[in-house]
Amino acid sequence: MANDLSIARRLDFEPLDDQLDDAIRNGVAPGVVAIAATPDGIIYEGAFGNAGLDDDAPISPDTVFWILSMTKAVTAAACMQLIEQGRVQVDQPAAEILPALASPQVLEGFASDNTPLLRPATRPITVRHLLTHTSGHTYSLWSEALARYEEVTGTPVIFSGKNAAFDIPLEFDPGERWHYGISLDWVGKLVEAVSGQSLDVYFRENIFSPLGMKDTGFLIGSEQRRRLATAAQRQPDGSLLSQPYEPPQRPEFFMGGTGLFSTPRDYLAFLRMLLQGGSLGGVRILKPQTVAAMMSNQIGDLNVEKMVSPRPARSNDFDLFPGMKHKWGFSFDINAQPGPFGRSAGSAAWAGALNTHYWIDPVKQVTGALYTQVWPFYDDQVVGLFNRFEKSLYQAIEKG
Repeated sequence: MANDLSIARRLDFEPLDDQLDDAIRNGVAPGVVAIAATPDGIIYEGAFGNAGLDDDAPISPDTVFWILSMTKAVTAAACMQLIEQGRVQVDQPAAEILPALASPQVLEGFASDNTPLLRPATRPITVRHLLTHTSGHTYSLWSEALARYEEVTGTPVIFSGKNAAFDIPLEFDPGERWHYGISLDWVGKLVEAVSGQSLDVYFRENIFSPLGMKDTGFLIGSEQRRRLATAAQRQPDGSLLSQPYEPPQRPEFFMGGTGLFSTPRDYLAFLRMLLQGGSLGGVRILKPQTVAAMMSNQIGDLNVEKMVSPRPARSNDFDLFPGMKHKWGFSFDINAQPGPFGRSAGSAAWAGALNTHYWIDPVKQVTGALYTQVWPFYDDQVVGLFNRFEKSLYQAIEKG
């Protein structure tokens, strides 16, 4: 463990170290990195285990992880920059920027011969709908209907990096409800259309380079590959099997929903920027009021719903706050009540499908993240470890 700040040295993180170390010894993951910060800086770094089951390299805060849906917050931040500049309006029809969204179709079911039954959507998709997962676009990973549609039509999944993956119908009319999906991939295309740059270049010039995030991007070099963590698959008996996997390195489009690689230290710079109202180290990425909007309810009376997966090898069913109403911002899950492990009401959070998890607590002014590379998403053992990490971190801060 490395804690560089004097505040960190005054806090008792030994119980947290023990919990993380024990988890690796007990097979929760091949390796884990946990990291946290306050506005004063990094207060905790813990790294235990190896980069993979078949990799003797120790895992570290500079290990490269495929962060999957942690990409979405970066894509949303890029879009919010364009909104600040007046180049995009939150409630404008997205088709004004992306003509491919001009005539969305809604999937109503399937005929007896498996032909999809479609009808025109009753209203246009707005930028807000895309930023808040209320557009009607879903993921086949958490939609039996869309999984069936992709199978009968031969449509590739979004993780393929193929543009044909966008040729899917909506599952409900825009604005009707919340359902997690590919909306932020559309936002990535929107950022490209407005900026005139590829998403890779836009992110690098406007977010990553200003924040010093040198190891974050869609494409990984040979030196980064040597630091890459390897995925593992949880087996029915609870054991793990090495299962290397990564997104295509020559994609037809840069996946604004799931495509980024990063390191725990790199991504913490992004989280700290948000925690501090849009700036870090004297560099402003977003205005304070923009960050406040991102971490506020943007779906009104709608609620975030439990996601049910038809593909249990890749994801369990999940709900970040069972039994509690929670909302969605631009682009975070927001708990309306205090969380059970320490975070305040109004905190923002999300995760990546290989079980990388984070939260930002604007009230207690702390952000934390935990990194593994374990399938399926919302693995019980990893989620339990993440919860213990959060609880132990807040306990150490309160005692300190």
